[in-house]
Amino acid sequence: MSGLFRANYTKVKVVFGLTDSLLICVAFLIAYLLRYWFNSEKVFHFVFYIDAPVFVLLMLVSLLSFLALGYWFNVYEKLDSAHPSVVIRDTFRQCLLGAVSLVLAEYLLRLDLSRFFVACFAVSSWILLCLFRINAARLIGAVRKRFGTTHSVVIVGSNERARRLGEALDRSAKYGIHLAGFVEDLEQLPALLRRHVVDEVIFAVDSEKLSGMENAFLLCDEEGVRTRVAVDFFPHVNSQMYLDRFGTTPLLTFGAAPHDEVRLLIKRFTDVLLSAAALVLLSPAMVLVGCLIRLTSPGPAIFRQTRCGLNGRGFTFYKFRSMCDNAEELKASIVHMNQKSTAFKIPNDPRLTPLGRLLRKFSIDEWPQLWNVLKGDMSLVGPRPAVPQEVETYETWHRRRLRMRPGLTCLWALAGRDHLDFETWMKLDLEYIDNWSLDLDWNIILRTIPRVISGKGAF
Repeated sequence: MSGLFRANYTKVKVVFGLTDSLLICVAFLIAYLLRYWFNSEKVFHFVFYIDAPVFVLLMLVSLLSFLALGYWFNVYEKLDSAHPSVVIRDTFRQCLLGAVSLVLAEYLLRLDLSRFFVACFAVSSWILLCLFRINAARLIGAVRKRFGTTHSVVIVGSNERARRLGEALDRSAKYGIHLAGFVEDLEQLPALLRRHVVDEVIFAVDSEKLSGMENAFLLCDEEGVRTRVAVDFFPHVNSQMYLDRFGTTPLLTFGAAPHDEVRLLIKRFTDVLLSAAALVLLSPAMVLVGCLIRLTSPGPAIFRQTRCGLNGRGFTFYKFRSMCDNAEELKASIVHMNQKSTAFKIPNDPRLTPLGRLLRKFSIDEWPQLWNVLKGDMSLVGPRPAVPQEVETYETWHRRRLRMRPGLTCLWALAGRDHLDFETWMKLDLEYIDNWSLDLDWNIILRTIPRVISGKGAF
């Protein structure tokens, strides 16, 4: 959400969440009253009625589902800046899945809800939420202007960074943020603080000047004025910055990988749930595949190998064996056939067994990695785990892909699998890390399923 301090940003998210709650309850009531009205008009063949306790329960289920979906799709983080088409699209997905959650609750509670009621609830919630969200910035600005107080900000600095920051503050005027002016000479600051209402001072100066501004910080501290420091000293560093604390020591933290503990916990919970379910469902087929491997070629059914996991941690990686038992010993004799610059990939690898080619084509050989996912070595979605010898040859920028837990599938598995060159692999892995969201994970999972079934892209 652009143009907001974190405190304002949190408040606005709370406002959006509360407003959503109200509008969802209104949409639920509209849908019920409309369907109930049709009872008297005898439009439908059966009378629809919900007891009060069940009514409250279903409304609560709908409310929690909608809010959870809004958080999942990050809709509250871009409502003031997103294009109306994006708002309409995201709200449609939220309302559609919210209606699905209501139908699921109906099934679990063994109810008989009117399909017209569910459809009317989805449509009315979509209309109400879209009307609010498209006008969210204007509405919040009007409320702030009528009932709120202006937040006065002074910028210390006169360089280009200070000017850009000032422009951003000007654009945030609708949220009650007022740019009071710039200060270049620090001797002017004491008089300014005494004569004018100043809520915050932002220091947007070059890093080498900060050490000489201790007295200015002390002055603001004594005056009780909040101070901030613009720390965009490293324009080519793409990491997210946030302030952390260890004991009494404040730490400015640069995060080059996702660090939202709540969403990462949801990702881990999803991994455990889906991998456990998949292992149970696939266990008969996995036993059959294991037996076929043992019957058609000498050697174990499961291939074990050390791979690099989160931040380079080694773990034992499992696959159904698709090659001859001495494949690792034969690797040196066919290294000239490798078509990748760093990774080792050979089309029509002569070490593959006839059954192994079939397993590779449809990614059946990857099924045992569900155990890696369940253990926590891997995730369902993430950069594919590399062997240590490959990681040793990485360029510096390649190594950032190790900052995300490796996965069963990833972006480059959708873009072309084994036919892509190594540099494209790396760029797509970093694109995934930089844009990671729970929504992106599900998008990749759902797009992977038909690709695996068709067997496209595998050597």
